[in-house]
Amino acid sequence: MKMNPYVSSLALYDVVGTPGVAADISHINSKAQVKGYTGDAELAEALKGADVVIIPAGVPRKPGMTRDDLFNINASIVRTLITAAAEHCPKALLNVISNPVNSTVPIAAAVLKAKGVYDPKRLFGVTTLDVVRARTFYAEAQGEDVADVEVPVVGGHAGVTILPLFSQASPFKELSAEKAEALTRRTQDGGTEVVQAKAGKGSATLSMAYAGALFADACLRGLNGEPGVEEFCFVQSTVVPGLPFFSSKVKLGPTGAERVYDLGDLNDYEKAGLELLKPELKASIDKGTKFAEQGP
Repeated sequence: MKMNPYVSSLALYDVVGTPGVAADISHINSKAQVKGYTGDAELAEALKGADVVIIPAGVPRKPGMTRDDLFNINASIVRTLITAAAEHCPKALLNVISNPVNSTVPIAAAVLKAKGVYDPKRLFGVTTLDVVRARTFYAEAQGEDVADVEVPVVGGHAGVTILPLFSQASPFKELSAEKAEALTRRTQDGGTEVVQAKAGKGSATLSMAYAGALFADACLRGLNGEPGVEEFCFVQSTVVPGLPFFSSKVKLGPTGAERVYDLGDLNDYEKAGLELLKPELKASIDKGTKFAEQGP
């Protein structure tokens, strides 16, 4: 974000170590002015006047852990940060990266509603990494230049709730049933692939940083009135009946999510995948909402 030309002021916040990170990043020769903030006493100042708030906070996955295992720790962190954002920058676009996104976004929505400042156009679950992975894997499999590849990814941001729509990929090349299933599984298990490769020393951080910056840049371009800015993200939605939040293509503009697109035509394999993800995603959404309603 320090390298982004739309960023004039960059506030970094964490519970420890922020001054050193801020000093390090501040030496990059781009226009953004950087300040570091640490601890509860400085959270309000970090958020004041923000146009976009990016929340990657929480503990990473380790081998054998599911995103659900992270729930109680990360859910509490997100609730605390969203509560502060509701008070100090209620009009900001909120980019929630903290897992499990399928639950943390509903938590954020419930907190914002309780504070009387909820605007569904301004709350996003960042699922961009799923799109980045799907593009990469599809391009490799099809021998395409990844710079020219587009692959829609819808649903949620965990396991079977991640549904890449390779039938809508561009440039389109027919996939065999076996290859479509293999690419779908690899996209769904991309996070686990990294966790296992790091052998207990972390999860996806570099690719996630890239994807998070990609989505935040899209938000900033939309805020600045650039036309035709579209990304896939997890938002309040009526696209799939019974699922109040869902990831699909969204048009970004000065007010946030200005349009949520439907899913388009799915093939039989994708229709089956959609049916498979519904109960899993519904349970995760309900879990987040219930957590928020119980209060601290």
